[in-house]
Amino acid sequence: MKTVHILLVEDNEGDILLTQEAFEESKFNIQISVARNGQEALDFLHQTGAFTQAKVPDLILLDINIPIFNGHEVLARIKQHEELKKIPVIMLTTSSNKKDIQRAYENHTNSYITKPVDMNEFLEAIQKIEDYWIQLSKRAT
Repeated sequence: MKTVHILLVEDNEGDILLTQEAFEESKFNIQISVARNGQEALDFLHQTGAFTQAKVPDLILLDINIPIFNGHEVLARIKQHEELKKIPVIMLTTSSNKKDIQRAYENHTNSYITKPVDMNEFLEAIQKIEDYWIQLSKRAT
């Protein structure tokens, strides 16, 4: 079975642990790498700094409210890069602000999901992400 590599860009330790737990229940072999701020995410994707051996992810889960470069800035940079723009990016954030949603789609996010506050709903949302983005959706190579 092929390993699916996810880059989780998140600075909230609770959300990191919850996301990792949710994917542990997966029927797929999923490897999660974590970047805790926008600079780490970009270094990871460009394989620079501490991430020279990083594997290009199959999917990116990107929070908006992260330090150094926010999620919108990271998304814009990803989608401007010829190779990186092929990677599906899901904005997974607490913001349900219409301006955030509009800006994310203007920067070509593949999906925008507001994080459920309830733990069971959050786990269900991660399961739906897996069902669609890992099982059903096809990725350009």
